[in-house]
Amino acid sequence: VVVTSLLTSRSLAFVLKERRLYSSSRITFTEALSMVDYKRVKYDETPSDKLIGTHSGSFQADEAMGVWMLRQVPVYRNSKVVRSRDLKVLDPLDIVIDVGGVYDHAKLRYDHHQRGYDERFDEGREGSEGRCTKLSASGLVYRHYGKEIIKSYYPSLSDEHLEIAYKKIYNSLLECLDAIDTGVEMCPDGIEPIYRDSTGLSSRVGRLNPRWNEVDADGKPPSYDGRFEQASAMCGEDFMSMMTKVIESDIPARDIVEQAILSRKEIDPSGEIIKFPNGGLPWKSYVYEMEKEHSLDPLIKFVLYTDQAGMWRVQAVTVEGKAFENRLSLPQEWRGVRDQDLEGVTKIPGSRFVHAAGFIGGNDMFEGALEMARQALKRQ
Repeated sequence: VVVTSLLTSRSLAFVLKERRLYSSSRITFTEALSMVDYKRVKYDETPSDKLIGTHSGSFQADEAMGVWMLRQVPVYRNSKVVRSRDLKVLDPLDIVIDVGGVYDHAKLRYDHHQRGYDERFDEGREGSEGRCTKLSASGLVYRHYGKEIIKSYYPSLSDEHLEIAYKKIYNSLLECLDAIDTGVEMCPDGIEPIYRDSTGLSSRVGRLNPRWNEVDADGKPPSYDGRFEQASAMCGEDFMSMMTKVIESDIPARDIVEQAILSRKEIDPSGEIIKFPNGGLPWKSYVYEMEKEHSLDPLIKFVLYTDQAGMWRVQAVTVEGKAFENRLSLPQEWRGVRDQDLEGVTKIPGSRFVHAAGFIGGNDMFEGALEMARQALKRQ
């Protein structure tokens, strides 16, 4: 079988290597192989004759990202950018962002600086008081063109997965740019951060602005327009990296987690243990998401999967929102014990280790890891 895809080699290896494990799950090998459908296509590099406008002078990540995103839309593919604050220059342009004092999608004008402006991406996460930030220029561009951009790279993406990717990319990348550009502090009033992060995209873009005393070899100051193009390309690299991770890794992992939860009682009648056919996939946030979506009661306590050496791991699920507090840990008397000593304590063949904190253990066999989880459930 020859498969052409931009999936990572690890993702494809997972699909092929774990074929035998799907026989005991609701995921068939054919269904698993369909993950190869998450492949990125190349687009036509021919430049559009449309003109994109934004402001001149110092630049920030929001308009640099906004311009890059517009250039991924077919009608504005690789369009020339005109940077000016003169309305006489901007008015004839096809589309203008982050300048002009107008937000009007029908007129293709996307500024966010005007009085009374209060556009937000959506109503926010469940249980929240709404989005913390208004949309900046990049947020407005993403609101109207984000799905088209994603589909231009991943045309086979289903509507359901497109919606997931659209929201996850905003939450993971663009909301931060909006918040920084519109002046939303990361910490609530009265709380001082113990350190400052200057490694993020907005900071890196800011450092591309010519310094007040910077000159080139000829003694001339650098071109703001040239540096803007560098900044926009940098934003594009971050967007592509995030989009690739979300679509080629996170969404396939989400599907596997959902299937594991739906088939959980095939693993153990308690419904509190789930099994993945392989380790390495990002699963924690999706366990919480699927528990809510499928109204699970009781909640998942342990996850079983194999590590790179083939050992079966039994890992406790943490309390949502906590990094170290487990819903249920492995028994106290097992913690920090290894190999034959652990077998003697657990009475479970193949037991290899339990971490001193009780959040993870290992067994040579699936049946042994499952029994370790079952014994922990009995002691809760």
